[in-house]
Amino acid sequence: MYVVPPPKRSDPLSGSTNGPDNLRIYQGWKGSNIFFLQGRFVFGPDVRSLVLTIFLIVAPVSVFCVFVARKLIYDFDDHWGISVMVVAILFTIHVLVLLLLTSGRDPGIIPRNAHPLEPEGFDGNNDGSAQTPQLRMPRIKEVEVNGITIKIKYCDTCMLYRPPRCSHCSICNNCVERFDHHCPWVGQCIGVRNYRFFFMFVFSTTLLCIYVFSFCWIYIKRIMDSEDITLWKAMIKTPASIVLIVYTFISVWFVGGLTAFHLYLISTNQTTYENFRYRYDRRANPYNKGVLQNFGEIFCTKIPASKNKFRAYVPKEPGIGSRSVGGFVSPNIEMGRKAVWGDGGAGIDHREGQLSDNEGLNIKEIGIGEMSPEIRTTVDEGDRANILHARRSSWGRKSGSWEMSPEVLALASRVGGGSGGAGAGGASSRHAEPRL
Repeated sequence: MYVVPPPKRSDPLSGSTNGPDNLRIYQGWKGSNIFFLQGRFVFGPDVRSLVLTIFLIVAPVSVFCVFVARKLIYDFDDHWGISVMVVAILFTIHVLVLLLLTSGRDPGIIPRNAHPLEPEGFDGNNDGSAQTPQLRMPRIKEVEVNGITIKIKYCDTCMLYRPPRCSHCSICNNCVERFDHHCPWVGQCIGVRNYRFFFMFVFSTTLLCIYVFSFCWIYIKRIMDSEDITLWKAMIKTPASIVLIVYTFISVWFVGGLTAFHLYLISTNQTTYENFRYRYDRRANPYNKGVLQNFGEIFCTKIPASKNKFRAYVPKEPGIGSRSVGGFVSPNIEMGRKAVWGDGGAGIDHREGQLSDNEGLNIKEIGIGEMSPEIRTTVDEGDRANILHARRSSWGRKSGSWEMSPEVLALASRVGGGSGGAGAGGASSRHAEPRL
């Protein structure tokens, strides 16, 4: 007897008891995020780039403390020289904490719907007609923000209409509220919940570069004054300072330029995505409230709480019974539902069970599985016997496929179209069919 094997990976929402009972949301997350410490930290799929970013910050500061700040400890009065190294270390820790707050938290992910939205114009009934109602799901809707009409799009992946200023990140595979951009250096999307920390991280990194750059020149000047030599000879005596000066000079153009660009975006209340996509300088910006209020919105407002509880347990829905014949789990296509593994025995059709037991055949041998649900549910016991008799008459053929014989096709058309001449039609087809 043919039995369909259950899937190896159970769906926790399908009511299966094969999988773990206590499954957390982050364990079944459909996005591309990577979680650490049991869902306490959420990163993007490119979290490995975070290691490179940390190295580019810690390595030059370590060189600075060993070869520059350590030499300046005794060059200042009242032991102020030690503060040069202490400030550098504390500043570096501050930058790393901001980096973690930017990359390790929910940037503002909007939870996706479990089911598609109900299309407009669908009232749930067909008024007795056999035709399927026309479903209309508009791709774009118009909403009004501060007196200006803007368009919002429907996301097929998350199955929702994106709120204003929301966009779907193709890297993280999530819709992010107030989406700014996906930063590969921090390995995370930049959205409404981490934009403040992202700007502070970029700005603090700029200040750290300027700090290291300045004290490297101070150390070179100290060598010039103490040994009374030229600038070139003093630079040769401290090659580490030269390397740090070049490194921080190049870096400050990058992070400093990024800081200046985001200062402009904050002052005009734009995101990077909006600036490159919509160009608000060519049309009205519905979100611009003035420079002071724009800065206050970023730095002086409360960060909204996350809409995702990654450590919460997944609510288990009750399983839907499947119709089963001889161990074969048939999908509930009448109701448009998927088959549920592990619950097949709850909804067994007793008439089909008797047919399988009495005749010793599975559903593939009978051929009913290839018929439509309407025909299968309206065939009575006499018609089932005719189908069996017609099917047995074709067992001596050379063909080994599961295609239905003309007798079964004729009987199926009779059941679907009318109720007259069942025995005559089946007998005539049976006698007229040539045998191989």
